Amino acid sequence: MPQALNFQLHPKRYWLAGWLLAGLAQPMAAGAGTGPGPVGRFSRAVVEVGQPLDYILSYQHDPAEEVVFPDSLAEFGPFEYAGRRWLPTRTENGRSLDRAVYQLRTFSLAPVQTLQLPVLVLRGATDTLRLLPPAVQVQLRRLAPILTTDDAATLPALRTDNQTTILKPAFNYPFWLAGLAALLALGGGAWALYGRRWQQRYGRYKRRKNHVYFLTQFARNAERFTLSRSAPLVERTVALWKNYLSSLEDNNLNSLTTKELTEYFNNDEDVRRALRATDRVVYGNLLSEDAQEVDAAFQRLRDFAARQYELLVTD
Repeated sequence: MPQALNFQLHPKRYWLAGWLLAGLAQPMAAGAGTGPGPVGRFSRAVVEVGQPLDYILSYQHDPAEEVVFPDSLAEFGPFEYAGRRWLPTRTENGRSLDRAVYQLRTFSLAPVQTLQLPVLVLRGATDTLRLLPPAVQVQLRRLAPILTTDDAATLPALRTDNQTTILKPAFNYPFWLAGLAALLALGGGAWALYGRRWQQRYGRYKRRKNHVYFLTQFARNAERFTLSRSAPLVERTVALWKNYLSSLEDNNLNSLTTKELTEYFNNDEDVRRALRATDRVVYGNLLSEDAQEVDAAFQRLRDFAARQYELLVTD
């Protein structure tokens, strides 16, 4: 297989190696070597500032020669390198043709701009032949007119007393609507993934807060009863206990009688004894010897509510 064809199949190997050896090469005129030298040409004769421009570099040579074309590190001034592509090697009648197309741009304002890219021919491990094609030129087309001295003198003077006009900020509806849609989508995804967990955490927080409030109010009523020995206060304390258990059990327990409440809580001994003691105070006459029994009833009701809360939290 010809070495020039190998260059096209493995461009990275030869392009980098060729430029590392470029310092060893000696410049030669086009036409040096075994045949005609490399040829470069532009895709157009006139170009504008910043307009894409192709530079086609071709070299016809002996198939046995190892040929290296310039890569992106070559000197393209006054042009800027934008890319390249290479064409497959064509071999006919004992001659191989290699071609590369370089995409360039120019931002120079020079009226005529010149480019000349060398081609390297590798000869052994230490010898490199550097072939220069004839320099080619491209003309720059100016879109802005060139002012002469007379034109500059007739230009109107710039105004220096212009007042700044403050523009009223406009509400960017598409931007905010897109942001709102993104937030809704993000929130919906987060709720789908973590909504159940958040509900459980909020439920535990709400139950804990209600439990602390119940204990505080229940202890305050117990202290007031110790000072006043009031039957209506006992009734309000029992109602407070029923309301708390109703919210804790998610059931309406306020309308249940003492017997129904005892059965609802599986004939719990503390509930049965406590409610009987408070019923005697609420529906009968409060005797002084019954005060300690009411205090014990309050303690039983408080302990039972705490147990029910612990059972619900640990489930």
